[in-house]
Amino acid sequence: MRIVILDGHTTNPGDLSWEPLERLGSISVHDRTAPGDIVARARDADVVLTNKTPLSAEVIAALPRARLIGVLATGFNVVDAVAARGRGIPVVNVPEYSTPNVAQATFALLLELTNRTGHHDRAVHEGRWAGSADFCFWDGDLVELAGKTFGIVGHGRIGRAVGRIASAFGMEVIHARRRGGEGSVALDELFATSDVVSLHCPLTVETKGLVDARRLGLMKRSAYLLNTSRGPLVDEAALAEALAAGGIAGAGLDVLAVEPPARGNPLLTAPRCVITPHIAWATRAARQRLIGTVAANVAAFAAGTPVNVVN
Repeated sequence: MRIVILDGHTTNPGDLSWEPLERLGSISVHDRTAPGDIVARARDADVVLTNKTPLSAEVIAALPRARLIGVLATGFNVVDAVAARGRGIPVVNVPEYSTPNVAQATFALLLELTNRTGHHDRAVHEGRWAGSADFCFWDGDLVELAGKTFGIVGHGRIGRAVGRIASAFGMEVIHARRRGGEGSVALDELFATSDVVSLHCPLTVETKGLVDARRLGLMKRSAYLLNTSRGPLVDEAALAEALAAGGIAGAGLDVLAVEPPARGNPLLTAPRCVITPHIAWATRAARQRLIGTVAANVAAFAAGTPVNVVN
């Protein structure tokens, strides 16, 4: 079995081993693959693995030997899963490897917005504490989370993990209604009543642009928006305008619509907007689990019992 990894660098920049996959067949690892090189590199592969390198219907049609497409991630929107199904090719993902890491990163963003830890650290190193007339100083409001409402859009594994942490902070947790149940509310009601809105849903036709100017207008001026899911869930121009106008208190983002972002992205200069470079998933422990699960996906397919099939 020939296995080709089209963009392995972000999963394994050299601090991990591909050995779990090497046991399953011959493996070719490319750090990155330009669109024009995809077919040449994957044409003879039985198993094609990708993280963010797009596999369109046209590309899939040009891969005659492909029997399995694996995504080195949870989100699989980079693959035309319908086209793959039409060719009889299962598409498999890794559904749970990053749950504790994304939950942790979600609160790292929120705490930076509410406690401004990084800002105050820089102020101390600039000498502002040393020059203070008092034993302490703070710059801007510090916000207590206990008693506030934490609204979660997307109630899967990550959303539930985030909810448990929010509860530990003494927050009231609600989630957007899908199948009902305790703590569920309509989506617009969630935006209007939450002190924090945190996005943990997949990118689909229905969720693209879910956070638009109208929904931002529903939010409290004191509320925060967090997105550790997918950038296109948010209308970035509308969010930048809301931040500039003081429509919401701040935003914490680990993802943007285009990654890496264009230098003209309005969120890069928006006030009270904390942005990290899509690293919520990237601890060494999570990436090790990712490789292990990808290998298990390939092994299960080879044994005739595919798992984690999304199409």
